[in-house]
Amino acid sequence: MVKKYETPMLDQLRGGKWPSFIDGITRLAEEHPDERIRAVNHSLLGQLEHSYETRKGYWKGGTVSVYGYGGGIIPRFSEVGDAFPKSREFHTLRVQPPAGNYYTTDILRQLADSWEKYGSGLVTFHGQTGNIMFIGTTTENTQHFFDEINEYGFDLGGAGPCVRTAMSCVGAARCEQSCANEHKIHRLLVNNFMDDMHRPALPYKFKFKVSGCPNDCMNSIERSDFAVIGTWRDDMKVDQAEIKKYVAKKGRQYIIDNVISRCPTQALSLTDGDELQVDNRNCVRCMHCLNVMPKALSPGDDKGVTLLIGGKRTLKIGDLMGTVIVPFMKMESDEDYERIVEIAEETIDFFAENALEHERTGEMIERIGLVNFLEGIGIEVDPNMVNHPRESSYVRTDMWDEEAEKWFERKAEQAAG
Repeated sequence: MVKKYETPMLDQLRGGKWPSFIDGITRLAEEHPDERIRAVNHSLLGQLEHSYETRKGYWKGGTVSVYGYGGGIIPRFSEVGDAFPKSREFHTLRVQPPAGNYYTTDILRQLADSWEKYGSGLVTFHGQTGNIMFIGTTTENTQHFFDEINEYGFDLGGAGPCVRTAMSCVGAARCEQSCANEHKIHRLLVNNFMDDMHRPALPYKFKFKVSGCPNDCMNSIERSDFAVIGTWRDDMKVDQAEIKKYVAKKGRQYIIDNVISRCPTQALSLTDGDELQVDNRNCVRCMHCLNVMPKALSPGDDKGVTLLIGGKRTLKIGDLMGTVIVPFMKMESDEDYERIVEIAEETIDFFAENALEHERTGEMIERIGLVNFLEGIGIEVDPNMVNHPRESSYVRTDMWDEEAEKWFERKAEQAAG
């Protein structure tokens, strides 16, 4: 027998013009054919109503894991479990998705069937973590669900002070702007750091995100400790015939207003013959013109990736964008991909040894200084590592020539070696 609870406040939430998350839980509570799932979700609604009435949260943590793992599960025990017994335990499992979030409908149905067997039926695709979030199961069923999905190829993601589940964009399979093999980079990083993901041993979390072009659809600059972004370093490719078609269709003034004048570095101009001139030396790869005219403009042929370290949302010192540590790296051989993994290993090792508890990589760099961080991971300082423009108009020029000569000598040695 399914016990139902009075939920006047939740009913009021459902009455608005915007969809409410209450609708999904209610649908499971009222319409699901499995009585156990209906009971669990009715109990969940009852506790939520109680929380709204008392203005208190009643979920507490604890320790829940599967055999051999230290992370991947977020424990949720109810402090009012006696009043709402069917949702007394409501743990969340973080499960790693495939690179680029590519699924077949068959595997999605298989995952859903497994979760309905052992969980509440509530699933999130995908949270900020990048994981599939299977929300609401008991301590006993946690192991059963994991064993079943592990049999057909799925693994738990990161939770706690560890390497978290990586994310990558849809990539070259569906996007013409792609400049890198996003999914190969993603898989190499995940496979290499699997132990650091399953067994939390870091000062705080560490995130990888991979975007195939400077559009950065993964928001990796703002949201990841280690961002890999595809880019190019030669000239942008321009199809003048397509430019003229676009001008004929939209009008010359439209192109000037929506493409030319919106270039942040004024690197674009339109000739009297309706041809687009690009000052490639001043192009900063903002991607606006390529997004507006994808048939006419394309990334160049000399493609590679840029690596940035230290992005994160608000914590101790506010939001931080990633800082460039490798301006450009070609991705043509196995050695190139191994080099990304090596830099990641050096970064995580340095982070583990030097960061304070509950401190992200970007905050550690702010505290100890970028030069010390670069020395620690074995990367030389490069003029392209710009955090923000100078605020002082006065520049010391003594020893300028000597320092410049050293930099050119290092570049020559790298090219020769």
